[in-house]
Amino acid sequence: MLELHVLAALRHVHGVRMRVIRNALDYLQTKLGVARPLIDEQMQTDGKTILVRRLDQLIDAGHQGQTSMLELLDVHLDRIERNPAGIATRLFLFTRKSPRDRHAAESQPRTIAIDPAVAFGRAVIVGSRVSTAEVADRYKAGDSITDLVQDYGRTAAEIEEAIRCELSLKAA
Repeated sequence: MLELHVLAALRHVHGVRMRVIRNALDYLQTKLGVARPLIDEQMQTDGKTILVRRLDQLIDAGHQGQTSMLELLDVHLDRIERNPAGIATRLFLFTRKSPRDRHAAESQPRTIAIDPAVAFGRAVIVGSRVSTAEVADRYKAGDSITDLVQDYGRTAAEIEEAIRCELSLKAA
């Protein structure tokens, strides 16, 4: 019954094609030896394929284990914080140029996040309810970094990341 629920979610909620699901199940059973992949594996999907994590590597099970193109996706998935049940609870935003590899991604700060439990899911400075949009609006209106640091009780680096986050969003 649980397997049918997962299968229905992959098909109807996430829009994964049945051919991709069949390929993923076949790959997980024959190549990785997973007896019941729909309930034994923690799967992720982008709506096009099925991904599983093995030995710290993201594997595209829907396309027979391809890994070469997945490093960038893996870098982005690493910015998602999950609770013990595996449910996404927070997303750390990239505030600088979009990374092209793991090293570039890991060097980016985790200063700005979206958390549905904080500020209605708006981008905020981590550890606060300070909205990046509010900080950027005040900066654009002429407030200095020093003024913003004093008013919000955050570090200059955090204020600068909040501004960078909003300015890069507007440019995109």
